[in-house]
Amino acid sequence: MKKKLAGLILFTTLSVMAGAQKYFTKDGTIRFFSDAKMEKIEATNNKATCVLDGATGAIEWAVLTKGFVFENAFMGEHFNETYMESDKFPKATFKGNVENMAAVNLQKDGVYKAKVTGDMTMHGVTKKITTDASFTVAGGKITADSKLMVKASDYGIVIPGDKSESISNNIEITVKAGLAPLNK
Repeated sequence: MKKKLAGLILFTTLSVMAGAQKYFTKDGTIRFFSDAKMEKIEATNNKATCVLDGATGAIEWAVLTKGFVFENAFMGEHFNETYMESDKFPKATFKGNVENMAAVNLQKDGVYKAKVTGDMTMHGVTKKITTDASFTVAGGKITADSKLMVKASDYGIVIPGDKSESISNNIEITVKAGLAPLNK
């Protein structure tokens, strides 16, 4: 009986510790896409950081705006100098929570749908956002995915009238991260 009780206590303790695990990446991908009448604008940054607390659902993202890579270097220059003002606002961040973290089992293979709510800061402006996300657990590896739409104007990013056919106010943002346990 004592062995069973000790085993149950050990199992419970290990389960709580596993659930309390933090996960991290410094190689997350953030991609944005804008589809305007005259041209499509797309850029990717593969150096985004993400931390997820498996117990509380707290999640944070950060990305340096100068780290976005464009197919056309000239677009990148305009993005950093004219629109994002990357010297003044060097990074974009998100800090929030997975609202239904109890339904996401990071210890068991599967695809878990999630609702994420938090504050996104870009170009010096912070806005509350809510978006759908998914966590895929396969063979002990965790991948977080989300896609959301934002308006450049909501973040104080001004698109001059003469560029309105070339640059859309609507920006699709896709995030993806392979998360690994954060070892302290």
